Amino acid sequence: MAATNETLTVPLLPLRGLLVFPTMVLHLDVGRVKSVEALEQAMVEDHLIFLTTQKEISIDEPEATDVYEMGTVTRVKQMLKLPNGTIRVLVEGLYRGKLLQFHDKGNFFAATVEGYAGEELKDTEDEALMRTMLEYFEQYINVSKKVSQETFATVSDVEEPGRMADLITSHLPIKLKDKQLILDTLPIKKRLQQVIEFVHNEKEVLRLEKKIGQRVKRSMERTQKEYYLREQMKAIQKELGDKDGKTGEVSDLKKKITEASMPEPIRKTAEKELDRYEKVPSTSAESGVIRNYIDWLLSLPWSHATEDRLDLQHAERILDEDHYGLEDVKERVLEYLAVQKLTKSLKGPILCLAGPPGVGKTSIARSLATSLNRNFVRISLGGVRDESEIRGHRRTYVGAMPGRIIQGMKKAGSINPVFLLDEIDKMSNDFRGDPSAAMLEVLDPEQNHNFSDHYIEETYDLSNVLFIATANNLATIPEPLRDRMEIISIAGYTEHEKVQIAKNHLLPKQIEEHGLSKSQLQLRDETFLKLVRHYTREAGVRGLERQLGSICRKAAKQIVSEEKKRIVVTTKSIEDLLGKPMFRHGEAEKEDQVGVATGLAYTTVGGDTLQIEVSLSPGNGKLLLTGKLGDVMKESAQTALSFVRSHAEKFDIDPKFHEKHDLHIHVPEGAVPKDGPSAGITIVTALVSALTGKPVRHDLGMTGEVTLRGRVLPIGGVKEKSLSAHRAGLKTVLLPKDNEKDLEDVPEVVRNDMNFQFVAHVEEVLKTALREGTS
Repeated sequence: MAATNETLTVPLLPLRGLLVFPTMVLHLDVGRVKSVEALEQAMVEDHLIFLTTQKEISIDEPEATDVYEMGTVTRVKQMLKLPNGTIRVLVEGLYRGKLLQFHDKGNFFAATVEGYAGEELKDTEDEALMRTMLEYFEQYINVSKKVSQETFATVSDVEEPGRMADLITSHLPIKLKDKQLILDTLPIKKRLQQVIEFVHNEKEVLRLEKKIGQRVKRSMERTQKEYYLREQMKAIQKELGDKDGKTGEVSDLKKKITEASMPEPIRKTAEKELDRYEKVPSTSAESGVIRNYIDWLLSLPWSHATEDRLDLQHAERILDEDHYGLEDVKERVLEYLAVQKLTKSLKGPILCLAGPPGVGKTSIARSLATSLNRNFVRISLGGVRDESEIRGHRRTYVGAMPGRIIQGMKKAGSINPVFLLDEIDKMSNDFRGDPSAAMLEVLDPEQNHNFSDHYIEETYDLSNVLFIATANNLATIPEPLRDRMEIISIAGYTEHEKVQIAKNHLLPKQIEEHGLSKSQLQLRDETFLKLVRHYTREAGVRGLERQLGSICRKAAKQIVSEEKKRIVVTTKSIEDLLGKPMFRHGEAEKEDQVGVATGLAYTTVGGDTLQIEVSLSPGNGKLLLTGKLGDVMKESAQTALSFVRSHAEKFDIDPKFHEKHDLHIHVPEGAVPKDGPSAGITIVTALVSALTGKPVRHDLGMTGEVTLRGRVLPIGGVKEKSLSAHRAGLKTVLLPKDNEKDLEDVPEVVRNDMNFQFVAHVEEVLKTALREGTS
C-alpha cells in the first residue's frame, strides 16, 4: 500500500481500549471534554477525524508519546447527545494514517497525518494467502460458534486482500496490541501472513479449550456416577443390616480424622490415605497396610499435652519419699523445675543417669514423672543393633512398624511425657545400621522438633519430651551421643543409706508382695546393718532387696507351717534364715603383710577393692603378670617395675635384684577382667614391700597412676572407690593430689569415718603405706 501523498491536519480523537480499521462502521461513546470538542470541530469542517488508540487506557490527558503512531482517518457520519452528557457518534473508517505531528489546541487535540490509501492490486500469491486465511477463519467459526455464518459470508465477498485481513482481525478476540500490529503492517503479503498466524493460533486454543471442557465434563459425570453408586451401596448395606461394612468404617475413620487435633499436613496425608483405602478392595493386601498406617496416625498424640505441676515442694517431697540419698540427682531435677517455672518455655533437657545396677536410676525417672504430673514411658535399648528399631521400617516391607520412639509416644498418649531410654550403653551395631547414630536426632534439642520416622514419613515433634537415659558404663557410649546428654553420676550408697533404704522402702515393699503384715515380720536395726555388711557387697540395693525377699519367703513358710504369729529377725537368727555370712566385713587383710597392697578399682557395677600381690623367686629378672589383666594395667606394671629399678638404691634395694630374682605380680579373682592405669602406685608399693621386706599397712587403700619419674597422676571414680574402701572397712585412703577437688562428691559420713591423704609423688605413698621393720 502506497501513501496518498496527502498530508492533512484534522482533529484527533484518542481511543481507550478500542481500535478502528479502515472500512469499519461503528458507534463510539465519547465523554472526555477534549474528545467531544474534537468531534464538534470535525463536524464544523469536513467531518474528518483521526482515530488512534492510547497505549495506556488509564491516562486522561494523553500526549504524543501516549498514543500509537498508526491510526485511521475516519468520517463522522452522525452525532447524538445522550441524556447523561455523553456523545454517541457513528464513524466510518476511510484509510490508514500515520501521525506526523501532535497538536494540543487547548480545548481539543489535532494531528498532522500522512494518509495511506489507494487501489489494492493482488497477484496469485495474494490469492493463495486469502484462500488459506478464509479456510482457517471458517474452521475458527465452526469451533468458536461466537461468529455467525453471515459474518463469514460478508468476509468472503470482499475481494481486496488488505481489507479482508482487516475485517477478519476485527472479529478475532485477540489482544489490542496484536490488532495494532495488523494496523501497523502496510505490506499486504506480510499482513495476510500475520492474520493467518493469528487465526490459526486462536483456532488451536479453542480446540484445546473444547478438549479440556469435555474432559472436565467426563470427570464430573464420573464423580456423580461414583457418588450415586456409593449412595446405592449405603442403602443396600443399610437394608442388609451391614453396619460394619467398609463404607461405615470409612465414615468412622473420616470422623476420627476430623476430630483429631492433627497438624494440617498430617491431616491431609491421613485424608489422602483414607481415600486410597476406600478405593482399594478389602481383599487386597494393600488394604490392611493402609488401614494400619491410618490407625497409627490417629493413635499418635499430635497436640495433647498434660499440664505440668511445677511445685518444687511437692516434687521434693515425692523424690524424698521414693528415694533416700541421691542428693545430686534430686538437686538437678529441682533446678530443672525451677527454671521451667520461670521461663515456661524450657525445652526438655536430655539427662543421662550413669551408675552401677541397682542404684535407682529407673525409679528416679518414674518419680520425676509423678512429681511433674507427666505420663511415663520406658523403652529398653539393651541389645538393640538395628537402626530400624529407632527410626522404624519403610512401609514397603511386610509387617513394617514404626520405631521404638514413635511406639513409645503412642503408649505415652501425650506430647510431653517423661521418656526413659534404659540401658543406652548396651546398644551395638552391625550390617543393619548403627542405632546410636539414629539416636543423635532423637537426643539433639536442635533437631528433635522434626524427628522423622521411616514408617510415619511425616515429621514428629519431640522437643517437649523430657528424655532420661540410663547407663552403666559411659565408655561404651559413642562420643557424639554422649555429648548431647547431661551426665549425672550415681556412684552408689553408703552403709547408712542402705540401712535406711532397706528399712523404709525395701522391707515394706517385700512384706506387702509376700502377703505379710508389719506385725508378722520385724527386723531389728542391728540386723539391717549385718545384712548389709555380711550378705551383700554392691553399689546398689538390688541384691539387698533379694535377700529381704528371701527372709520374707522363709518367714511366710514358718508362719504357715509352724503357725507362728510373729517373727523377729535378730543378728543371730538371720543366719538360720540366710545361712552363714557371704562376705567378710572389715579389713581387707587382718594384718600387715609383705608384698600385698590394697588398691581401689572402679568397675561398671561400682567401686571395689583390689589386692595386689608380689612374690620373689630365684631367677634372672623375668616378670610374670597374672589375674586376667588388660593391656593398660600390664603397661602400668611395667612402668612401676622400671621406676623401682631406677630408684632401687633410694629405697635400700639391691640394684641388681633383677639379676637374681624373678617377679610375679598377681591380682586375685583371676576370672574377672581388670584394666586401667590407676593401680600404678599400688603395684609400686607391693614391689617395694616385697623387695625390702617391709610390710604394707592392712587398713590402707590407694589409687593413682604412676609415671616413670614417680609422679602420681589423677584418676576417675573417686566417689565410687571411696565407697568401696568404706565398705571394706579401710581407715586411710591415699588419693592423687589433683583429685583433692573430687572429695566434695564423697558422702559426708564416709569423709568422717576415713582419713583421706593426698599425694603427689610415690615417695609420699611409700612413707605412709610401709611399716618400718620386717615381718
